[in-house]
Amino acid sequence: MGKKLRQTADQCQPLIIYDGVCYFCNRAVQFIIDRDPTAKFRFAPMQSALAQQKIESHCPGQLGIDTFILIKEGHAFIWSSAALEILKDLDSGWRWLGVLKYIPVRIRDFCYQLFARNRYRVFGRSEVCVIPDQAVRGRFLGMTDE
Repeated sequence: MGKKLRQTADQCQPLIIYDGVCYFCNRAVQFIIDRDPTAKFRFAPMQSALAQQKIESHCPGQLGIDTFILIKEGHAFIWSSAALEILKDLDSGWRWLGVLKYIPVRIRDFCYQLFARNRYRVFGRSEVCVIPDQAVRGRFLGMTDE
């Protein structure tokens, strides 16, 4: 029963799907964790079976490995919209960046995709998903310890 209750709670919390081998993406996740003291966000590396299942059920066929996704209240936000939706829920003054939503989505997403295509070259990548430290490991779904 405890396991079923936990699964239900996890499904209700916003889930961020990120590229687990991208160093920039892992730093972005740490940035979010540092500004989310109530631990409202959960995380899943895109390379996990759980993330692939969520992607297939929320936005099938339209996303690649360069995708950053937020699943919140049953709705999938992708690319720049995901980032802006996350920023509005963080502590401190990060909400004010929500004014960027007034930039047309096509322009925001073009900039996002340009950055995403070059992130490995600029920031590097790992061969395997980075395992979070013990203090926050419970916020990560779909990961296994090897």
